[in-house]
Amino acid sequence: MPETDGAPRYVEPLLGIVFDLDGTLILSHHDFARMRKEVVRIAELHGVPPGSLDPTQRISHLLDLARETLTAANVPEGQIFRMETEARAAIDAIELEALPRTKARAGAHELLSALTTRGYRLGVITRSAEPFCRAALRRTELLDMFPYLRTRSAPGPAKPSPEALRLLLREMEVPDDRALFVGDHLIDAECATRARIRFYGILSEPPDDDGMTVERFVAAGAAAVARDLPELAHMLGVAPSPTTLAPAT
Repeated sequence: MPETDGAPRYVEPLLGIVFDLDGTLILSHHDFARMRKEVVRIAELHGVPPGSLDPTQRISHLLDLARETLTAANVPEGQIFRMETEARAAIDAIELEALPRTKARAGAHELLSALTTRGYRLGVITRSAEPFCRAALRRTELLDMFPYLRTRSAPGPAKPSPEALRLLLREMEVPDDRALFVGDHLIDAECATRARIRFYGILSEPPDDDGMTVERFVAAGAAAVARDLPELAHMLGVAPSPTTLAPAT
């Protein structure tokens, strides 16, 4: 029976945990500013009026707006498709440049090994492309712990669409009410809350003055917030207690 107040219903114990990738499990330092500038440059080459795209906006928003603009100008679908293909190829190439400096976040191996040993089903959902995702997980020796991956290369919706998270959980055969999503960004919180999936926030490493805070995560719907992965391990009951941040109420 659905709860009358409309709040998500969660069931214990957890069965599956989905992680965001970059910033949550790994640190790769993507050049997002360059990616956005490339998207704008390519969109303008295909007919988007110069100056109509703001290179500080999300890449997904820039691509959506470029498509809308070209469609409204009656640009043929084939040209719009070429624009999107070229933009995504440029993004993928810049993303792969970050691979040599990619490393696992402190505590990732211990946390994931403990969760795997206890039988949790683990998945990754990321805005990264499939080649980078797999290469980064392999480089950081985390790939074997993730039988389930959903990247921006997958067909269908991508994060932050709630359906992207639901599709991954169906593949994992984890009911929504026994799932947890862990991420370090506002779009992770938005994705989880829109999908009505329990969400734990994790703060940036190193701390980001312009990033998420405990207060922002709580306001976005986080059930709890961890300072780092060892603290998250304690929250999930798979590690001894460190100095902790209190779970959000």
